Amino acid sequence: MIVFTKCLFIDEKAFLILSFLLCFPVIPLIMKLMENILVALRSLKANLVRAILTLSMISFGIMSLVGVMTAIDQVIYSLNDNFASLGANSFSFRPAGGGIRGRDKSVKMGDPIKFKQAIQFKEKYAGEGKVSVFVSGGGSKVAKYKEEKTDPVFNIFGVDENYFLNRGMDLEMGRAFSRQEVSNGNNIAVVGQDIIKDLYDNKVEEALGKTVSMDNRRYTIIGVLKKKGRGSGDDQDKTIFIPLYTAKRYYGSSRRNYNLEVAVRKSEYMEGAIAAATGVFRPVRGLKAGQENDFEIRKSDGLLQQIKDNTSILRTGAVCIGFMTLLGAAIGLMNIMLVSVTERTREIGVRKALGAKKSHILIQFLTEAIVICQIGSLVGVFLALMTGFGISRLLGGAFVMPWLWIGIAFLTSFITGLVAGIIPALKASNMDPIESLRYE
Repeated sequence: MIVFTKCLFIDEKAFLILSFLLCFPVIPLIMKLMENILVALRSLKANLVRAILTLSMISFGIMSLVGVMTAIDQVIYSLNDNFASLGANSFSFRPAGGGIRGRDKSVKMGDPIKFKQAIQFKEKYAGEGKVSVFVSGGGSKVAKYKEEKTDPVFNIFGVDENYFLNRGMDLEMGRAFSRQEVSNGNNIAVVGQDIIKDLYDNKVEEALGKTVSMDNRRYTIIGVLKKKGRGSGDDQDKTIFIPLYTAKRYYGSSRRNYNLEVAVRKSEYMEGAIAAATGVFRPVRGLKAGQENDFEIRKSDGLLQQIKDNTSILRTGAVCIGFMTLLGAAIGLMNIMLVSVTERTREIGVRKALGAKKSHILIQFLTEAIVICQIGSLVGVFLALMTGFGISRLLGGAFVMPWLWIGIAFLTSFITGLVAGIIPALKASNMDPIESLRYE
């Protein structure tokens, strides 16, 4: 500040005095605004039932607008976290589908990715990221331990040593498979939490080292995954994971498809990794130069983006519902303000007789309408945040404060108050002071 004042050849003390003089006109404006707000609050208190009804309409309008948006955002954040745990920066190979391209050209169904092809790709790929190979052994299976058994709702997967790391699956206790255990095809397993809950009385430490049976085969439990929930699509809590070569021995067939997934460290490496992986996988599939790929590549964030795009319809619906409710609230508020103007006709006459200008009366009634809307918005935002928090707890994700929607809510309620209050305020400001004083 000293340098600035020296550049302008102004003494520092003189600069402070000048700054105070420049800011001085703002102080009366703030005091006048505070006075208008206090008068508005007294008016609300005088007509409490009427004010509560109007506030409720505005609150539910804001809650429907912000609450649904917050809920959608929480679902998206939860999905985003779950996709991140699957490896947000990952891509996978799958056989080409049988969809239709254009009018009459169909895409030929690609052959399943065989075990030999999957292993060759994993050995040859030297690009960015880690390769994991896994295969499904089927679902709707019963898990057993001694006399205890589960409902037929469990799955079994054969996975390699990179699978849990690529998918971001954390172990609560025990360990994952080593590369040697995967290659040897040992009868060991890493299980989800529902296995522990149903067969081992929810005691993780007692399950380690015990056996679990599925399809009449026994596996020794070496690790237990942390509870995940169903947000990630595949319910890992209801899954038994066994080594890849073990799954090949028990569930392998000529038509069995083996899944390939590559996880990279950063999203900016994705395109380069896909290009390198495609270059490696084409010869593995026996494709010659000029032949079309008989496989497809799916990026993990593609499905999430598709879900986000689909939620735009929900967002549009929520906005329409919210604005329709706010429109009804605005009409109700305008009606209440017109009644208030009529009831306070004599008060308006007294104010004008004491020297109040049209602008003073106009600002006073506009302030009242805006204060009503802002209080309603505050209640509505609180209810919306409670809704969003409840959904985030239900999904098991972290609650993210929707600052954008909170700002939009207060701005919308401000505009609603301005629009609803302008006609009553104009009516009040244009009243004749003499006629107003005669009003009974």
